[in-house]
Amino acid sequence: MPSTPLTSVADLTAAVLRGDYGPDPESLHAVGAFWVRQSTQFPGTDTKYRNYYLVLRVESGFGGCCVERDQLDSVIAEELSGSSVAQLLRDERTPVRIAALDAYLSLTRPHREAEQAQVFMLPHGTPLQRAKARDQAIAGLLDIAPGMRVGLIGVVNPLVDAIRARGGICLPCDFNMQRTADGTEVARDMAPVLAQADLVIATGMTLSNGSFDEILAAVRLRDIPLIVYAQTGSAIVPQFLGHGVAAVSAEPFPFSQFSADPTPIHLYRDAGADARAAA
Repeated sequence: MPSTPLTSVADLTAAVLRGDYGPDPESLHAVGAFWVRQSTQFPGTDTKYRNYYLVLRVESGFGGCCVERDQLDSVIAEELSGSSVAQLLRDERTPVRIAALDAYLSLTRPHREAEQAQVFMLPHGTPLQRAKARDQAIAGLLDIAPGMRVGLIGVVNPLVDAIRARGGICLPCDFNMQRTADGTEVARDMAPVLAQADLVIATGMTLSNGSFDEILAAVRLRDIPLIVYAQTGSAIVPQFLGHGVAAVSAEPFPFSQFSADPTPIHLYRDAGADARAAA
């Protein structure tokens, strides 16, 4: 493990390349590369979620990165298999680096061996039932007091509902949505949200668009909690617990929307943050 605090994804990547987290990345290879296009629209709504994933397999580890529609060409899945993890961690394309880092850490730091992780099984059910169960678990990771302003970077409507059900005031921010299901305007610029929020909930996709480091720096400067719900980078974000991240809902590949059967998410809390809050 690195001896200095992590302040960015680049710090973590450099530590992995040094061998601080396990085997030399030069000795490991991406044996599989996948490109997934997926959309979701719940009955009775006019919101369609469109997701595009790059997934890499390194031995028994999988790494996933959700990207914007035109961020990568799907042919990338045909090109990356066979590359060493070290080569992928140095790739000029951010989503490739994130998927490779996630795959490496899912191999060397699996959730099943993490002492801080609590397994929560999403129930068998419809996509909406499973999404609501997931988002209730995420909203419950930290206490949301009535009137608390909760910045939501990456809007999922059931999570908006879960925040409001706890009395929180949701401050939504998203590149791809203008309004939430109940008509609340969604900001495109996250700077005002980060400046006003008492607590921030962000999606792992902030890793793929490069905004995670900015969010991390903002919450550390203001000393406010950051919760991350991560399909993208589910093995990456837990490494930042105690370094700006207070809690994580980590959902590794294969993701919950690809199954109706019970599937796990892994809930992490920074024990140090809980102790500081109680002091």
